[in-house]
Amino acid sequence: MTAKRKPSSKPILVTGGRGTLGRLVVDRLLAAGRNVRILSRHDGSAPPGVEVAVGDLATGEGIDDAVEGVDTIVHCAGGQKGDDMKARHLVDSAATAGVRHIVYISVVGDERVPAAKGLNHAMFGYFDSKLGAERVLEASSVPWTTLHATQFYDLIVKVADAAARLPIVPLPSGFRFQPVDSGEVADRLVELALGEPAGLVEDIAGPRVYGMDELFRSYLEAADKSRPIVQIPMPGSAARAIREGAVLAPDHAVGRVTWEEFLTNHVRRAAA
Repeated sequence: MTAKRKPSSKPILVTGGRGTLGRLVVDRLLAAGRNVRILSRHDGSAPPGVEVAVGDLATGEGIDDAVEGVDTIVHCAGGQKGDDMKARHLVDSAATAGVRHIVYISVVGDERVPAAKGLNHAMFGYFDSKLGAERVLEASSVPWTTLHATQFYDLIVKVADAAARLPIVPLPSGFRFQPVDSGEVADRLVELALGEPAGLVEDIAGPRVYGMDELFRSYLEAADKSRPIVQIPMPGSAARAIREGAVLAPDHAVGRVTWEEFLTNHVRRAAA
């Protein structure tokens, strides 16, 4: 249970506010009656009532202005690399501005998947990047909350759609995932943002574990596409950790939306 905090008129800053998760967080904050500011590298459109602060976390440019007058930050921006530096720029500005709470979304298994090098870094570097950002937040003077989530259904569909354009679908053998609905993760992030800093909170994961081949076969069937799937052994300690379940959280299967439900809705939206 998250401790409630007295509502504030100050805007909540959402980094990555135009991304898959960030957009959902913004919508839910607005529905809760909160003022919202998003951080973006480019000016542009935003939902009514939402401020846009232009800044770049990679360089730190514009971040001081973006956090000015903010009590709470929901940090959704991230990538394959450099998240530690982005977090450093964010917490340095936040500390100076007197920010009272940073809520960070990280990934299940980032502390269990070893850092990958070479070609494997393109596939597994995300975990190390997320862990680096966590360590920066933990060492900062700004109170924080970190939520670990499993992979989003949206990501599975995006990867499967790209793979389905090939004549065959190559997949790492033995990989298992426990994907979760991004809307449910957004619900939890907003709950945490409206509460007191809580440190590392319990993971959020989807209701079921699937083999990667199982996820892709069901996607191909739903999309009415026929492609042979070829499973390829992946070398390296990071791949071995994933085969051994490092990215799973079976004790935290709190998600209610199933992959099958998400996939059905996705196909309907695509057809419309």
